[in-house]
Amino acid sequence: MPFPIHFPCTNPALAQLQLEAGEMLFVLGANGVGKSSLMHRFTNQNRPNVRKIAAHRQTWMSSDTLDMTPAKKAQTEQNIQNEESQEHSRYKDTYGAQRASIIVFQLIDAENVRAREIAADVTAGRLLDATTKSKIDAPLAVINELLRLSNIPIAIAIRANERVMASKDGGPEYSAAQLSDGERNALMIAGEVLTAPPGTLIIIDEPERHLHRSIISPLLTQLFDRRPDCAFVISTHDHDLPVENPQARTLLVRSCNFNGQHAQTWEADELVANAPLDDILKRDLLGARRKILFVEGTEASLDKPLYSLIFPQVSVIPKGSCREVEQAVAGVTAGEQFHWLRALGIVDSDSYDAATIAAKVAYGVYAVPYYSVEAIYFHPRLIEMVARAQAGVSGDDAQALINAALAAGINEVRADAHRLCSKAVKKAVAKEIMNQLPDGDEYLNGVNVQINVDSAALMAQRQQELSAALDQGNWEAVLAFCPIRECGARNQIARALNLRSVADYQKAVQHLLTKDEAALDFVRSLFAGLHAKIMEL
Repeated sequence: MPFPIHFPCTNPALAQLQLEAGEMLFVLGANGVGKSSLMHRFTNQNRPNVRKIAAHRQTWMSSDTLDMTPAKKAQTEQNIQNEESQEHSRYKDTYGAQRASIIVFQLIDAENVRAREIAADVTAGRLLDATTKSKIDAPLAVINELLRLSNIPIAIAIRANERVMASKDGGPEYSAAQLSDGERNALMIAGEVLTAPPGTLIIIDEPERHLHRSIISPLLTQLFDRRPDCAFVISTHDHDLPVENPQARTLLVRSCNFNGQHAQTWEADELVANAPLDDILKRDLLGARRKILFVEGTEASLDKPLYSLIFPQVSVIPKGSCREVEQAVAGVTAGEQFHWLRALGIVDSDSYDAATIAAKVAYGVYAVPYYSVEAIYFHPRLIEMVARAQAGVSGDDAQALINAALAAGINEVRADAHRLCSKAVKKAVAKEIMNQLPDGDEYLNGVNVQINVDSAALMAQRQQELSAALDQGNWEAVLAFCPIRECGARNQIARALNLRSVADYQKAVQHLLTKDEAALDFVRSLFAGLHAKIMEL
């Protein structure tokens, strides 16, 4: 039977969302976007065929024995159902201790029921039936297998006086109540799932709480496989979990409108199962905004903080190299019919010619109008703006600071011009070779492949262009021809502006872009058409 999990949403495609038995839905989103309220709603929508494992669950056990009668268990379960219908159950669990006792009851009861059924068949002479039933593992045997597969080296057993005991690596037994926090959590999650009646919607809120990353993924995957007769909703902050379960659907919750403590409407999107995105790219996209800007570099490089300031309407995702940026944009664009995303990219120009830049823009990749991202930070207009801000504090002459900074940059590059040109040309040659690589069909068809790159001519041209820019004192032109991060120019410019380090200068630029709309507009203007394109997506 289908499980309704619809909710008021700005995305009309989710108005009739539902799950079938055997399906999984991961719910991702930042803190405060209403995931717990959504889990509460799903729970109430599916009574009585639902089991919820709350994020604020209790992991300690008050007893390792069967301390609850069947009548008491039934009454407690009814009380829990009533409690879970209340709004405060999102963050408060009045029956935490009793839930642990119910799980112990269910595990012991499942063992006893199995043993009684097999014994009854043997007594009645139905030996074939008894043999068949004996081959079906009780939940506890399954749990032991799952714990082993999930890198938890413990085994659980039922002993005299209905006690739940544990042993580690075949060692002496001890009370299951003495298991570590994570071990008990794994036991309780597995116990809840494996003892659920067929046709149950199982809601697991933040399974990663109290469990190491290396445990929770294999544990959940095995549990999903064991219960194809149930459906699962898993609310999590772990973006890797849906990637590792590619058959699952993923709901990305972005925000929620509250009326007091009551959730009213959500903003959310669904990334459907088996969408044609590679796993690494899917991991990047989970939780991102609808507009993605792929950039070169890493999380620690200059690109991401700068572009996040310039284009706050997008999620900025570093992808390493130029080729990786282009592949990411192409991958998302190719799968647009399967998801809600729109992707663009920024790469370093590395002296691309105008035709190459125009060709890249046609498929959504824009080039930094200079050699690399450092050129944006150290653009003469931004140097001027930082200098005037410094002068306003120190009382120095602003124009003198500007002149000193630009002269310092020119002198440092001139002193290292040959090596900087060599660096730039090596990169240009490598890029030209990659651009000339044929596709696989040409290899297979026996076509002779020739790649020709005149590196000497490139070196001569680059030296001539850089020399002319230096002679003219044209710092903006210098930024187009060589990697200034490869010399001391950035340090000398920072010092000329009375800043202690390059890092301080970069912080000054970032601060400027947060406070000065004119500076922000200027930097956006360097990426011809990109800001307008982002706004129209």
